Amino acid sequence: MSELVSFDLVEWQAPLEERREPLPQPTGKQVLVRVTAAGLCHSDLHARKGYMDLGQEGTLSFADRGAKLPVTLGHEVAGIVEAVGPDVQSVKEGQAVLVFPWIGCGKCQACAEDRESDCMAMRIIGLVQKGGFASHCLVEDEKWLVDIDGLDPTDVVPHACSGVTVLNALEKMGPLRDGEWMAILGCGGLGMNAIAIARAMGIENIIAVDIDDAKLDAAREMGAAAVLNSGHPRAVDELQRIAGGRLMGIVDTFGGAATARIAVRALAKAGRYIIVGQAGGDFQMPQVWLTQKAMTVRGSHVGNSPQLRTLIDMVRAGKVTQMPIELRNLSAINEAMEDLEAGRVTGRIVFTPEVGEGQE
Repeated sequence: MSELVSFDLVEWQAPLEERREPLPQPTGKQVLVRVTAAGLCHSDLHARKGYMDLGQEGTLSFADRGAKLPVTLGHEVAGIVEAVGPDVQSVKEGQAVLVFPWIGCGKCQACAEDRESDCMAMRIIGLVQKGGFASHCLVEDEKWLVDIDGLDPTDVVPHACSGVTVLNALEKMGPLRDGEWMAILGCGGLGMNAIAIARAMGIENIIAVDIDDAKLDAAREMGAAAVLNSGHPRAVDELQRIAGGRLMGIVDTFGGAATARIAVRALAKAGRYIIVGQAGGDFQMPQVWLTQKAMTVRGSHVGNSPQLRTLIDMVRAGKVTQMPIELRNLSAINEAMEDLEAGRVTGRIVFTPEVGEGQE
């Protein structure tokens, strides 16, 4: 293939459009990756919409965050190294790689400490830089590539976002003592990986919470010790009952007003509430509870490059249960986005290399 074929967001809130352009040639430390798998994330839906819901504060537009149209979305990217710049040393043509997409500015203290997710001027692949809903992805530096030779790219590609994001959140939540419980709110792609990775970290007392019973069934298969439909009329009481009053950690992969209301009421004293989902709205709770309940409320944004490498090592060691993956052709991306938005997806949709109808 001598051209780059992509499905781009050309207009906010509009379907993605197929576009073609000359295939870029890498220079310096750049690496051209031929995409073999690209995961679809809820963040891609937010990006297509063009803004985030800030509740009473209004909205935050992606244009204000540096996104310019047209843009190639897709931040979960795996592929084969097709070409390298003359200064590349650590990867070679033909190597299977996973792309770390949460690239920082490279100049701040956070970036110097490999805390890219704390950078205030991130240059995210799939938002600021061209992403993986395409035949190829040009990565600016070899250091953002993780070796996945021998692994199935369609299985591991969600770890570039959902996996490393929940690993970061679980590390912030911290360990549990014997007899303590945690809850994972939301059993989509983030939630499924959160269950698997929490189990890999040695946490067994996990309650999966979702509004969809089918997703709760899948959560049990992923290793959740208990499940709860959040539509239960006494959901808070049920969470406390299941945990025996020792619900010490919550990872919220939905991140909306409804899940926050459950979390701050269900946590035991000194509990930790970690929010990674970005459904949006207003977070409300009696401020005195922060002291009276000695509660920690903390946000966690995506993850960092050392964490992704650690996670892939855990996968290689067989410690992480594989989440449900649904393979689709990239040419059906707009239908897939509608299915995800409507809640018709369990686990992750991953797109395969075919680009466009009849494309060789």
